[in-house]
Amino acid sequence: MKKQIIITLILLAATAYVTVVYFKNLNPPGSRTSQVMHLIPDDASLIFEFNNEKGFYDIFKGSKLFAAIIGEQKLGQLDTLRQVLLQNTTLSPYFTAQNIFVSLHLSKTDGIDLLLTMAPSVKFETSVFDELSKQPHNGLLITPIRAAGRSGYNIYISALKKRFYIINKGDNIFSGSFSKDLIDQSASHKNKAGAQTFVLLAEQQRNNSLANLYVNYNQFPALFEQLFKNRNTDIFKNFKQLPALAALSLNYRSDAIMFNGSTKVQNNGPSSYLNLFTNQQPVVNHLNEIFPSTTAYSTDFSVSNPILFGATLYDWQTKTGLAAERDKLFNKIKTETAIRIKTDFDNLLGNEFAIVTTRYFEKFAIISVKDGSKLKLVLTALSTTNNETTGMLSYEKLPFFLLGDAFSIFKRPYFMVIDNYLVLANSNVELQSFSDIYINRKFLSKNGQYNEFNNLLAAQSNVAFFMHFKNAEPIFERDMNTSFYEDFKSLSPGWKDFYAASFQFTTVDKNFNTNFCMRLSTDTVNNKLK
Repeated sequence: MKKQIIITLILLAATAYVTVVYFKNLNPPGSRTSQVMHLIPDDASLIFEFNNEKGFYDIFKGSKLFAAIIGEQKLGQLDTLRQVLLQNTTLSPYFTAQNIFVSLHLSKTDGIDLLLTMAPSVKFETSVFDELSKQPHNGLLITPIRAAGRSGYNIYISALKKRFYIINKGDNIFSGSFSKDLIDQSASHKNKAGAQTFVLLAEQQRNNSLANLYVNYNQFPALFEQLFKNRNTDIFKNFKQLPALAALSLNYRSDAIMFNGSTKVQNNGPSSYLNLFTNQQPVVNHLNEIFPSTTAYSTDFSVSNPILFGATLYDWQTKTGLAAERDKLFNKIKTETAIRIKTDFDNLLGNEFAIVTTRYFEKFAIISVKDGSKLKLVLTALSTTNNETTGMLSYEKLPFFLLGDAFSIFKRPYFMVIDNYLVLANSNVELQSFSDIYINRKFLSKNGQYNEFNNLLAAQSNVAFFMHFKNAEPIFERDMNTSFYEDFKSLSPGWKDFYAASFQFTTVDKNFNTNFCMRLSTDTVNNKLK
């Protein structure tokens, strides 16, 4: 018996040793993720992390996915930078197998700049750059610089005819960029004490991940102001208002960019509309089955308990100072129609409601209800009717107070109840357009390419944003800043080579599991990007 116990203990010790060595090799000590990310300026909205190792580059060799996202020119610059600097025989021993953090920052010229931050191996000395400057015929001209009291280097890369700036951030961490303004900003940046601008992945998920994406939703409003000249665009509206941080890991596919992970809601500040869904359970999504084939973008909201959602919304509106206006409206309706609209509507509300924008700038609210006939009787008493199937609500802002911020665009909408769906629109013409779509089954779900895309998504969620790139192009042309729209339209490969993108939130423990998917169009996969 003693012999068996001793053998068992030896085996356990050996297993523990192998496990430690395995994960240590997957995540080398030089990565120092938290420390490196803390030194990245906190105006970054996105940080992409990957390992500077041959295997990573081999996986994506020949793939046009990343070129389509950031542009072939920028990707080419980064690849040249990797070859002439990181793979240089003088630097390679210190930077190989170390993690690279590429952060996205707004530039002063209405563009977007990239900052690369990295910690070389612990044996690295800055004198290595002096050795590199003396290396003959390497295509590099290196000059020492100082920025905000920090030392660095101005590196002219002859292959690109561009300058790349590197700054020593201290603690053996370096940042580099083609933008001198961004390097100056990085050099002078100091994170506020106790401030949290990004969250990290769980250690096991990070160790097994091919690459990671960190998201600061608090920086989305500034990012969208840079991208769009129309400040009132509602693209991604609710996500821009969410106080949250996300950490996602990359799942490899040759035809799609896919990330999954978690979004952590920050509870130490103002809450947003999406916070209301953190106390719901995930719901299988069905409403997208009747989205118009012309859908440019949509947001689908799902609740497991509509009564609880109504109560949570009511409390939130009270906390945000809307109680007086809401109660005045509900009391007026009760006095004039004898209908307790809040109670009646919450009791009839189904599990899903969505906002859909089409390529023709139509906007629809599509709301599932438990009994369309009963709801129609309620709404008829609150409206002027056009015919047996449609009417116009007589009271302003009713959708906003019944369903929340996402429905504020429908002030005094036209409506129809068709089967167990309530449909809202801001004009009777739009309402008739949806009626035609519904009756003649002109749905996205009838398209094979959409179904291929939808098969990549999670079957259930609580909030799901969808964008169809081709259908969204007219809206981009109207709302997007000219330079970004021209890039969207002309770059090849580029964003227009993608079919669609989706961003899904699924509630778990008052936070959200998060899935992002962006898939190339079938034509692109079959022809352009082989």
